[in-house]
Amino acid sequence: MAITWSEELATGVALIDAQHQELFLRINKLLEACNQGRGRNEVGSVIKFLEVYVIAHFAEEEQHMINYHYPAYRDHKAQHTEFMENFAKLKGLIDSEGVGLTAVISTNHLVVEWLKNHIRKIDRALGEFLRARTVSVASARKDP
Repeated sequence: MAITWSEELATGVALIDAQHQELFLRINKLLEACNQGRGRNEVGSVIKFLEVYVIAHFAEEEQHMINYHYPAYRDHKAQHTEFMENFAKLKGLIDSEGVGLTAVISTNHLVVEWLKNHIRKIDRALGEFLRARTVSVASARKDP
């Protein structure tokens, strides 16, 4: 079952939204491979992608939260830290046992749950805050 990107998930920050869209594409590719019995082949690619993605993406989001004084920064950052810890455990499992069924299921669960819960709820709230903040800043600049 594919996970669909929609504009209601947009943060309003072009780079963050592009990163989220790329994550959706990668995870949908994994889900499709799993449905076709090729999940083991795709997991390695997703893990390599996530190794780079989470560092760059989380840093980008966190910098925006700091720049705009996001009130939920600590909670949001804590979720990023938790994901990175879970990802490190998953990567350790794959490094020690290889890409077996457990790794495929764990990867699928970790990332799909992240998409459902974090992006659809937590990042969406961040997006609403950033859009409101950006509009407020833009309006303040226009006022004489």
